[in-house]
Amino acid sequence: MDSRTFDLLITGARIVDGTGNPWRRGDVAVSGHRIAEIAPPDAIPARNAREVVNGHGMVLAPGFIDIQSHSISAFMADGRSVSKVTQGVTTEIMGELWTPAPFGGRRKEPFGWATLSAEDEEAASRWTRFSDWIEHLERRRVAVNFGSFLGGGTLREYACGWDRGDPTPDELQLMCRVTAEAMEDGAFGLATALIYPPNSFSPDSELTEVARVVGQHGGVYITHIRSEGDRFLESLEDTIRLGEEADVPVEVYHLKVTGRPNWDKMPKAIARIDRARAAGVDVTADMYPYVASGTGLTVLLPDWAAEGGDLYDNLREPTFRARVREEMLTVEALSSQRSPSRDYVVPLGFRLTENQGYIGKNLVQIAEERGQHWADAALDLLCVEKQRIGTVFFTMTEANLRLQLQQPWIKISTDAAGISPEGQTNPVHPRTYGTYTRVLGKYVREERVLSLEEGIRIMTSAVADRLGLSDRGVIRPGLAADLVLFDPDTVSDRATFTDSHQLSTGIRGVWVNGTAVLRDGLHTGALPGVALRGAGAR
Repeated sequence: MDSRTFDLLITGARIVDGTGNPWRRGDVAVSGHRIAEIAPPDAIPARNAREVVNGHGMVLAPGFIDIQSHSISAFMADGRSVSKVTQGVTTEIMGELWTPAPFGGRRKEPFGWATLSAEDEEAASRWTRFSDWIEHLERRRVAVNFGSFLGGGTLREYACGWDRGDPTPDELQLMCRVTAEAMEDGAFGLATALIYPPNSFSPDSELTEVARVVGQHGGVYITHIRSEGDRFLESLEDTIRLGEEADVPVEVYHLKVTGRPNWDKMPKAIARIDRARAAGVDVTADMYPYVASGTGLTVLLPDWAAEGGDLYDNLREPTFRARVREEMLTVEALSSQRSPSRDYVVPLGFRLTENQGYIGKNLVQIAEERGQHWADAALDLLCVEKQRIGTVFFTMTEANLRLQLQQPWIKISTDAAGISPEGQTNPVHPRTYGTYTRVLGKYVREERVLSLEEGIRIMTSAVADRLGLSDRGVIRPGLAADLVLFDPDTVSDRATFTDSHQLSTGIRGVWVNGTAVLRDGLHTGALPGVALRGAGAR
């Protein structure tokens, strides 16, 4: 008589193990936090498990790993990460541009624009080490596993504040020391975003030196490159060169090229990455499956406007504002694919009541309604809102998305926070709710751009391998029981740009470390996530 006992048994599912191998039908048993056994259908008696889940007609895959999460503030408010869990995410990796820790040096505030409780504000002010923040989240508990890169903007501010220009030798030495400490504390590497101040003030020489430290600790340099438009290929070339000179693996955040005149550069970029990899440079990329990007309205302003960190106050000064406006209207700025002279710039993130009526309108429409030039409307709105104003830019093409999805070195990421639709008033980018289900529904099932096995691989093991997570991303005995069960015929994203707070459909069950966080499509409220740390962690 079979006397084995398990906590969970998922029966009869099509098992897609995350490696890219063909699916097979079988049963998966879980004991505690780990996958205990994979067996042929009905080989394990149902009586041997405390809970049995019928997986017939479903696909069982490893939980999806989001390498570009922005849940830093969201985790402080609501650890359930509803929008991510309901699309099958079991791990979120944060850190693009900023992290609340380490706090110190010339940093002014650990969270800046985010609204926290007084208790959380006080706690964050004591996070002088990167590990202080991670350990705080461990105690607080969240639904998904989590980890982070060290934010490149945070590092620059720590040493140089919001000053432009090359760092002094002492400042560069400080950045290298702080980076080494963060790597020892479990950071996965350094994450830069080179269109946003103060990170945009960092010269390539600075980045190369810091990235060298990352490589020495077994980490990854991951970056939002300096240009995704007119200088896209040049920026990619600079990034590849950095990886080669610093001897560090390189990941390009949300690979894309913006603006119709630049769309033909994507095949050239793919060819360049292939050549670099053939020559031994470890460069890969990730992406989200949408033709609109999401950032802040502040990207329309010149970088120097943010020097000193007092942008919104400075914009009230007439001479300063006139200089900013003039540069926004230069030939070079207007040739940028983010120029709002067309209708593809749509601000969404208004906080003030009097501005709620602008939601869903593009910047040109808003300016006409206000009787202003678009530049004046943008500057006035930034002044009164005193925040970056989340904005979407419709600047990409589906043809490039499909081409990117077929590259063996691509991965999927959300570039979004995990939030709940409850109480939300402002729209957000739909990637917040639908990134992974959109891949499975639109690009796997409907358009067949990818096979089911490949679609899952680029959301699971490909990401785990890049991060060095040897115990996740694959369904295999002994590995962590991060699992997602979904209906391949109905899995789909529902969130749109006009109705964004819509949960995905077709995801039936999600388990994090063997604990159900989604059961029959409903969040259980469980918070079983654990902190994950990079290769350099002590």
